[in-house]
Amino acid sequence: MGESPQKELPFKLFYKIGETSKIVGVEPYVLRFWEKEFPFLKPKKTKGGQRLFTNKDIQILLQIKKMLYEEKYTIEGVRKKLIERYNYLNNDKKIKEDLIEKIRIKLREILEILS
Repeated sequence: MGESPQKELPFKLFYKIGETSKIVGVEPYVLRFWEKEFPFLKPKKTKGGQRLFTNKDIQILLQIKKMLYEEKYTIEGVRKKLIERYNYLNNDKKIKEDLIEKIRIKLREILEILS
């Protein structure tokens, strides 16, 4: 699919929807729509319900925009492609976590033998 678009962002932990809208180049209602359409896009929300986007969220949004507007994917096509990508990444993370846990167990066993 190619590289995800990278955009130089000012260092902030969270961006409000208005800031995010300007960075991505779409209206806030588009961001809210995409949030409903793409299950892996989950901005944090304040107690008042205000959306707070991270740098990672913005990179995903830029990727969605590129796929929809430049590469001419459908919403469903983007959803399938990115769910595939994020499920792969999540599976990879789970494999690493399992491996780390196995290493911990072995290290404890070795520590017991040496004690």
